[in-house]
Amino acid sequence: MTSMENMQYSICILGLNHKTAPIEARERFDLTGFSNRDLDLLGRESPVREMCILSTCNRIEILAVGEEPALSRLLVRNWAHCCQRDSGELEKLTYSFHGLDAVEHLFMVSSSLDSMVVGEPQILGQLKEAYKKATQEGTTGVVINRLMHKAFSVAKRVRSETRIAQNAVSISYAAVELAREIFSDLKNQRAMLIGAGEMAELAASHLLRSGLGSLVITNRTFSRAQELARSFNAAPVPFEQLSDQLTQVDIVISSTGSREAILHESEMKRILRARKYRPMFFIDIAVPRDIDPDINRQDNVYLYDIDDLGSVVEENLMKRLDEADLAHSLVSEEVRGFQAWLKSLDLTPTIKDLVQQGSDLAEKEVQKSLKGLGHREVSPEVRQAMRTLAHSVSKKLLHHPISFLKRKAEQEESSRYSISLARRMFNLDRDAPQGNQDPHSSQEEE
Repeated sequence: MTSMENMQYSICILGLNHKTAPIEARERFDLTGFSNRDLDLLGRESPVREMCILSTCNRIEILAVGEEPALSRLLVRNWAHCCQRDSGELEKLTYSFHGLDAVEHLFMVSSSLDSMVVGEPQILGQLKEAYKKATQEGTTGVVINRLMHKAFSVAKRVRSETRIAQNAVSISYAAVELAREIFSDLKNQRAMLIGAGEMAELAASHLLRSGLGSLVITNRTFSRAQELARSFNAAPVPFEQLSDQLTQVDIVISSTGSREAILHESEMKRILRARKYRPMFFIDIAVPRDIDPDINRQDNVYLYDIDDLGSVVEENLMKRLDEADLAHSLVSEEVRGFQAWLKSLDLTPTIKDLVQQGSDLAEKEVQKSLKGLGHREVSPEVRQAMRTLAHSVSKKLLHHPISFLKRKAEQEESSRYSISLARRMFNLDRDAPQGNQDPHSSQEEE
């Protein structure tokens, strides 16, 4: 990427993430509990004009707009000071992006192309929350506002025009996707949790979000089954009733700590007869396994263990990486579009756009008036007089706005805002976000 041309300030991103810093370091330099103003970067003498902090478990980044070349060093110093840590240590862990490279990086982050798990949806919501907080604290301005809204729309475009988020890449979610392949619609299905492991809980959450009809939970310690059942609005059943309950459920997720199998093929035959051989889907994510793999020999029984699901996850992750190539090309296209908008913030192209818009409108009104005269003959002299009048009015109307912009251009800090406001008032950028829009209002919901 090339640097931004004709710009008073540069866009900069300074950060560290799971690739550059271990979790212990991310904990030391975590900014989750801090406001954007706690870093003391926005004083009158500071080169920073706008900023927004993103702090998650896997990355901490500061997006800033300000004067180069001292911007990165200032961000490192104040970040370390805020965390009461050594700036030298922080500098070794961080990366920085400037100009259009920073724009591209932000678009990659919002689209989950820079995440630990490519295509995961959480980062977009976290970015929206970070931006909302920054706007409430008054630390964003013309550039970050536009940049963030564009980042949200880029993420939406990537998710709608690629399949980057459509293949399960977690064990629990992969299990649910397999269940949906077997039963199609889960609203008429009943599921059972055997045990109360973390992955089983996650799978149950995914099942319920996918429209599961009902859920029952059993565990050797019945009080734990009751506790978990309250969390999922499910029905707890005593472990001793497991065999009888299996005749009434379609999906089983098992994750006990048993050293031996709790369900065998011989017992499965009786259960299937009682169910009139309706299909059953078993997810065994226990190690050692809870369910005898021989039950898979029975018709209408679908058993997957953790290795089976791991293969599904690996295959789906490769599919996501294939889709990432297409997503990268979309991001590059959007970066070029943002570059064009940045260049428009220079005064000269804005004046040219205003004059051209005025000329176009004047000519349009002349043609409209001539058409309204119908069949009447209009001499060339009258046509020219009408055209001269329309263009003269246009120029006079634009004289004061253009003079105002030229005066503001001499006031460095306010010129960019004034130019951006003028472009919105005269609708020179048709895709620009209007007003102080809420970052959540018109963007993709997770």
